[in-house]
Amino acid sequence: MTKTDKLKDKYVDRDVSWMYFNYRILQEAEKESVPLLERLSFLGIYSNNLDEFFRVRVASLNRIVESEDLTKKMRQTVKKNIKTISNLTEKFNREYTDAIQHVFKELELHNIRLRNETQLNDEQKVWLRDFYYDKLNGSTNPIWLNELKDFSGLEDNRIYLIVEKTEIGEKKSKYAIIKVPDKIYGRFIKIPSSDGFDNIMYLDDVVRFCLPIIFIGFHKSDYRAYSFKFTKDAEMEVDNDADYGMMERIALGVNSRKHGEALRVIYDREMPQALQKKIKAHLYIKELDTIIGSERYQNHKDLMDFPDCGHSELRYPRWKQVMKPEFMSEDSILDLIREKDRFIHVPYHSFNGYIRLLREAALKPEVKEIKTTLYRLAKDSKVIEALICAARNGKKVTAVVELLARFDEESNIMWSKRMQEEGVNVIFGVEGLKVHSKLLYIKNRKGDIACIGTGNFHEGNAKVYTDYMMMTARPSLVSEVAKVFCFIERPFQQVRFNQLLVSPNAMKRRILRMLDIEIKNAQSGKDAWLKMKINHITDRDIVAKLYEASNAGVKIDIVIRGNCSLITGMPGFSENIRAVGIIDRYLEHSRILIFCNGGRNKYYIGSADWMPRNLLNRIEVMTPVFDDDLKADLMRTIDLGLADTANGRIVDGYGKNEMQRGPYLRSQEEIRRLTAMNTGGSVPEE
Repeated sequence: MTKTDKLKDKYVDRDVSWMYFNYRILQEAEKESVPLLERLSFLGIYSNNLDEFFRVRVASLNRIVESEDLTKKMRQTVKKNIKTISNLTEKFNREYTDAIQHVFKELELHNIRLRNETQLNDEQKVWLRDFYYDKLNGSTNPIWLNELKDFSGLEDNRIYLIVEKTEIGEKKSKYAIIKVPDKIYGRFIKIPSSDGFDNIMYLDDVVRFCLPIIFIGFHKSDYRAYSFKFTKDAEMEVDNDADYGMMERIALGVNSRKHGEALRVIYDREMPQALQKKIKAHLYIKELDTIIGSERYQNHKDLMDFPDCGHSELRYPRWKQVMKPEFMSEDSILDLIREKDRFIHVPYHSFNGYIRLLREAALKPEVKEIKTTLYRLAKDSKVIEALICAARNGKKVTAVVELLARFDEESNIMWSKRMQEEGVNVIFGVEGLKVHSKLLYIKNRKGDIACIGTGNFHEGNAKVYTDYMMMTARPSLVSEVAKVFCFIERPFQQVRFNQLLVSPNAMKRRILRMLDIEIKNAQSGKDAWLKMKINHITDRDIVAKLYEASNAGVKIDIVIRGNCSLITGMPGFSENIRAVGIIDRYLEHSRILIFCNGGRNKYYIGSADWMPRNLLNRIEVMTPVFDDDLKADLMRTIDLGLADTANGRIVDGYGKNEMQRGPYLRSQEEIRRLTAMNTGGSVPEE
């Protein structure tokens, strides 16, 4: 019996588990205890996530199912997954619509309300006409529908109005398409207040109001406009994060026959049937494509930028970041790291601690060389400025930039050019291996230093993503970080790592070996457990090994954010596996592994999730942790996550997402409180 057969009915498909994860975000948006404008943000995140998911993952599935190289069984499996995704999308969409309507009703209690084109007073009508001539004129250009053979030339994931124009006294109508120019003016327009309310209009409705002006010069007409959006199979965004199993390799090898065609359509359900048919015909809708009749408005990712109208009380109160004392010290931070391992846990600690390290390295004469990996970069990157400063000061600076960091390609290219102009040696990753590790290496006459992180060296991310950065001068670790950079520069050389877990080198094999040790210890009656915090678990070998460990009596506790292919808590099979998903104000992002190891606990942090892409097709690094203070902090973070009853949901493999029960505990709030209490450092202004 093959491993696939053994896992049958006990392995949750990656994409289905993703739908369950995104549903947890929707559930957070429905919680009455969450401030109203934060609930709108969660609704926007849910919508944006779904758009990207369809453009990449569902696009790949659609291309796979069209391949002639699939077996009948494989095609049936893919079709089943697409159908499940479509059904879940429709089910969650109904709940999503109700959630939006509920939040907007609640906002009216705070004197913030939406207005449409039929609810305007005379002052607002005059204001909108002025707004059209001052702003919109020239940005709303109709295209007659009969002039469009199809919609392949239209930009997807935008809001379109299909306008029905009927001249007075005529029966026959003409149809036109207008793209709502939200990228220029934003989706929400604040119009003059009235009746004590701050009034907000969707830009869609502003365009509806302006239709007689847009079509000025024609005979007087009646207008009706219906919104729709569609998501394309964007061929340039083939899933760069794919698992690269057999089906994914087929997908990459097939010439896309769906380029420019839609695979998801959402439209105003008030749209007449005849118009629905016209849209579907122009989009070449197929049997497996997702078609959803919705409310008047789509593209709710814009809810993340809904204006607060001065109501700061409707957002989370600001949590200030703590600057650890050693990073404020007048002593050299390089010397302090040589005395003892240092770490920061963002966003509870300030990312400026890392900037302090870079800046000092850029200035100190004893520093001869700096190497770093860069996966995502902030718009105004202090990290890049520090590296450029180092190059200008005569240091040899090397930056490994990953150009295939999805949706950040343009920014990474721009910064790469800037660094090259300033004398930084820029390496564009390794062909066939995405460089996802988070590393810094500082060559120093007094002793080399390295930083290994779980997240990007990105100031913006560091304010909303939870991540650890460990700074060390331990020769056994620093020398191996240097070897990782040698491997990146010469990827075909044989490199052996004793301390670091490095993929694609041997990370997966060593993780499986450590799980085998826990299994052996459990079978011998010894304590055996694994505690971990991670983003995704989908690798079939590891899923099978976790089930084996559970059956042997190993207790496995997981704090997980996203995809999880495990079915947890099954009597006699996975009853020793518990998984908790936390959705809160910060995005849980750190990766932490703690193995019991017969009482001699092993701690690791790093960049890798347990997916085939991370373990086999990327350069990832996990580092052992030896410092007692950092060990205690890591254990506390996991234990608080496992005990979270305010935002922790049980990840069971069935998508129930039930809240954990017990005394109230909100892990992020408690970590923030303990960090401020234990650090005793200064709190910088934000």
